[in-house]
Amino acid sequence: MGTKGYSSYRGRGSKWKILMALLLVLVILTAACVIYLQQYIVYSADGRRQIVLPWQTEGDAPPSAGNEEMLPDEPNIDVVVQPPEDEEPKETVAFSLPSQALTEPLWQEALAARPTGANAVAVRLKTSNGTVFFESANAVSGAVQVSKEAGDTAAALTAVTAQEELHTIASVSCLQDFKAAKADVEGRGLKNTGGYIFYDGNNSLWLDPAKPSTREYVCALAKEIAELGFDELLLTDFSYPTVGKINKINYNTDVPLANNLDLLLVELNTALEPYDILLSIEVPETVIAEGPDTVAGLDVSRLAGRVDRIYAAVEPERVEALAELVTQAAGEDGKTEFVPELTADNPALTGSRLILAE
Repeated sequence: MGTKGYSSYRGRGSKWKILMALLLVLVILTAACVIYLQQYIVYSADGRRQIVLPWQTEGDAPPSAGNEEMLPDEPNIDVVVQPPEDEEPKETVAFSLPSQALTEPLWQEALAARPTGANAVAVRLKTSNGTVFFESANAVSGAVQVSKEAGDTAAALTAVTAQEELHTIASVSCLQDFKAAKADVEGRGLKNTGGYIFYDGNNSLWLDPAKPSTREYVCALAKEIAELGFDELLLTDFSYPTVGKINKINYNTDVPLANNLDLLLVELNTALEPYDILLSIEVPETVIAEGPDTVAGLDVSRLAGRVDRIYAAVEPERVEALAELVTQAAGEDGKTEFVPELTADNPALTGSRLILAE
């Protein structure tokens, strides 16, 4: 008689384990397929999900993964953004007014007699002896000279700057200034090696640009002129003196003289930054044609980076050559313009120019 026990269940236990193993493998494969196909699930426009496999796209880019919607095609629109252009000084043909305090009758007379084609006017507001032809709060005592009629000069200057069709230029003697230098020899005046005020070969006095008070004084006048509404500030006598016993000058500095003039231009540009006004200087023709003048402290290659225009008195036949030299000094990115000063207009010339007063 055979032994009784668990012999009748032997085969059943082994088959159940195999079935469980196959089921586990099937679950793992199914999960792996679901995870893999997630990247090919897309949504149609009506919200239905569908699987788009790589070979179904016929070379197109694979569909977006996840829950991103398929967006309709965007219209093919070309958007062109025009960068703002830097505004350059317009071409001006300027006529000069006589060096005196302006009145409304004088202005109307000059306006009626302006040369044909002139679209700009230069008004002298400060002379080389230090006389100031406008009501300045920063001028030294005794320097202001205006019309005897109260407010007449101020009204005339307002009438000038109100001419929208005219480019208005305020001409100012910068560093040659008898009155301001004499009024404050220590703070502003250019002195000699003996400690006294320096007189040049024409008995003129000069301001010392190495002194902070000089730069403050010049910048204060420049701001007042900008507030009058002028379009351009033209600085004449922008240099150190070049005549007389210049070996007796106490330059009050160990750096090249051009550095002090450069510093003055930096501070002028800062002072005029809030105003819509061009900054220009007048130099001798030789500084452009022959190179830097170390006695005067002038170097066109340095000036061109600080000012909008460089003026010089020249003969008409020299205009083109000097204009090219200024352009070269300004470099590729420079926009400094050369403006010739002429005793009479020349119809053969093009570009900006200033006709000097007789």
